[in-house]
Amino acid sequence: MLITDHNVRETLDICDIAYIVGDGQIIASGSPDAILTNQKVRDVYLGADFRL
Repeated sequence: MLITDHNVRETLDICDIAYIVGDGQIIASGSPDAILTNQKVRDVYLGADFRL
């Protein structure tokens, strides 16, 4: 299944593996926990103040 959504909280709740795309490239992939702790994902997509 492919989900394209910007609601990170709800999307990661239903995913086993996530792929994060930035500027047309996959910048990270992995479990929701790995995605949330990935510094590049935080810098590019989530922002420094993101909290679950």
